[in-house]
Amino acid sequence: MACSATAKILQPLSIRSAEKSESCGKMLSPSSFLGSTPLPKKLFSVNKTISPLARRSATIVAVSSDVVKEKKLKSTQNLLITKEEGLVLYEDMYLGRAFEDMCAQMYYRGKMFGFVHLYNGQEAVSTGFIKLLKKEDCVVSTYRDHVHALSKGVPARQVMSELFGKNTGCCRGQGGSMHMFSKEHNVLGGFAFIGEGIPVATGAAFTSKYKREVFKEDCDEVTLAFFGDGTCNNGQFFECLNMAALWKLPIVFVVENNLWAIGMSHLRSTSDPQIWKKGPAFGMPGVHVDGMDVLKVREVAKEAVSRARRGEGPTLVECETYRFRGHSLADPDELRDPAEKAHYATRDPITALKKYVIENKLASEAELKAIEKKIDEEIEEAVEFADESPVPERSQLLENVFADPKGFGIGPDGKYRCEDPKFTQGTAQV
Repeated sequence: MACSATAKILQPLSIRSAEKSESCGKMLSPSSFLGSTPLPKKLFSVNKTISPLARRSATIVAVSSDVVKEKKLKSTQNLLITKEEGLVLYEDMYLGRAFEDMCAQMYYRGKMFGFVHLYNGQEAVSTGFIKLLKKEDCVVSTYRDHVHALSKGVPARQVMSELFGKNTGCCRGQGGSMHMFSKEHNVLGGFAFIGEGIPVATGAAFTSKYKREVFKEDCDEVTLAFFGDGTCNNGQFFECLNMAALWKLPIVFVVENNLWAIGMSHLRSTSDPQIWKKGPAFGMPGVHVDGMDVLKVREVAKEAVSRARRGEGPTLVECETYRFRGHSLADPDELRDPAEKAHYATRDPITALKKYVIENKLASEAELKAIEKKIDEEIEEAVEFADESPVPERSQLLENVFADPKGFGIGPDGKYRCEDPKFTQGTAQV
């Protein structure tokens, strides 16, 4: 039976019958990813359905990286994107790359402090997912969060100022590189410890469902939870997958599998490196996609986000990608094989999109150059803005620590209570 490039809705199977059934997709050549285990490639075919204790069942969908390739071969007149969409994708990806390159320069010049984790190479994931969202939708990130914030619409000058620790940053200089947050853009934070953000994202998705079902509001908000391969062995990941599937929450769990958890190879640390398989274990679709191709990511993201918006529950998407720099700017990146890094350098997602756009006559080289020039100027302006911005006032130090907007420890006169010689007296009354 031939497989189509779209998901098929089949009758649920029991565990045993699913194990015995033959796969729908034909065997293709092994994956070109150095970190992958060779898999049978399926084009949005049903992989397995699990009906624990026969109480409930779900159709589990798996997709290979070839789904978009199959669509592209059908007709050059039926492209996956319009010119306008192509330019938006290219601009966002170029913005992410250029911004991170500038961050590296500023870090080595001593303008940024602490750990700075860059996103170079993974832009297809952020752009492919976030540019499909509405402003009301939420994004929860990790310590590698600059580009997620940019894709969601946080101005480059605010992100750069935050990295500089300035008062004009999106967190007024109190978040820094690993804690981007913007209430206006529904960026619910970057989180320094792995797995921290997943419960927050699950809670945001629960809020959307509660608004719709209890308050009867017209609410179809979706939450994206981004995290890496190393997080998928942590308890929060499993607990939140279970809760999201149980309550059919409008959330998409996006695994940015760059194959390395700092200096630990994904293949050495995970008993089954195919992360997408953990989705079906909880009764939700598990999807694997080429995270170095924004068009492939975007096709998978469309379906996952639409499912969540329709109230059909969560999806686990494993985007197999690669970071072009070390874990952070303090990492000399000596543990990864130079041949592996060279291999992925040839699969640069921005170069691939540029080639697609030009070959399909969606835009000219001159149009793309104009976008690059505009972004370069925007980032230069962001650096100037951040550099000239003031540092936070000392009185801001304790703000937002407690519910009191002035911060515990600041007196009515705006001065620190601890600066009062009598501060230690009568502290019970403070």
